[in-house]
Amino acid sequence: MTEHPREQPALPAHPEQPEQPAPSDQYVQSLVRGLSVIRAFDAEHPQLTLSEIASLTSLTRATARRFLLTLVEVGYMQTDGRLFSLTPRVLELGFSYLSALGLPGIAQPFLEELSRTTGESSSASVLDGTEIVYVARVAVRRIMSVSISVGTRFPARTTSMGRVLLASLAPDALAANLDGAPFDTRTPLTLHTRADIEDELARVRSEGYALVDQELELGLRSIAVPVLAGTGGGARTGGVAGTARTAVAAVNVSVSAGTFTVPQMIDTLLPPLQHAASLIAANLAASRTF
Repeated sequence: MTEHPREQPALPAHPEQPEQPAPSDQYVQSLVRGLSVIRAFDAEHPQLTLSEIASLTSLTRATARRFLLTLVEVGYMQTDGRLFSLTPRVLELGFSYLSALGLPGIAQPFLEELSRTTGESSSASVLDGTEIVYVARVAVRRIMSVSISVGTRFPARTTSMGRVLLASLAPDALAANLDGAPFDTRTPLTLHTRADIEDELARVRSEGYALVDQELELGLRSIAVPVLAGTGGGARTGGVAGTARTAVAAVNVSVSAGTFTVPQMIDTLLPPLQHAASLIAANLAASRTF
């Protein structure tokens, strides 16, 4: 391990750690102390000495040492004899929680952050036949004539999320999907021919995002990227299919046409949208949901 020849600064308390509840007859103090040892490590303190850990946790050196050596023995900690650090195995402690959440629960907090960042509504959906189904949503303001909630369905080919999901399909699966999709016109701007849809999906596949400009409803624009499974990575400009990664969901940001121009959406909304999709994908991979 890397040595730390630096002079150790004073270690601050961890104000972000929640206060411990009042002990009850079910309270296991040793477990609480062991968890406090794990929580002593963070981005600012990836490696700590025994004395530092004792100070941060308010444990005696002897008690802190017993917990540290126990954690080393079971594989959650490693040491070079002086410095201690967590191992990747500590991530197992969060896997069960993430697995129980599933896609909607995992996506929701990242959509909330995305909406805080952009000031606009965001959603996640999955493909169900020729339609998308909303599985998570954060509505900042109502911008459609119909109310959207979890469970709402729209034709996949007329929505931004639907198009990134369709673009990720294998050629045979895409052809079958388009064969079964009615080519109705939602607005005068809706792409309504098979050739137009296939051309647009080719662009989406190449560029890694879909932007629908008032095709689902006049006055509504949306931009979407795929959530890609199996890599811990998310959407990025430069491809949806074309790799072994599978789009298991899509996320989007919807805006009023009077709020953002199309170029502004690409410049302003696409980067945070891609970041949110990447974080959702990473957490899905960690949870082993997909």
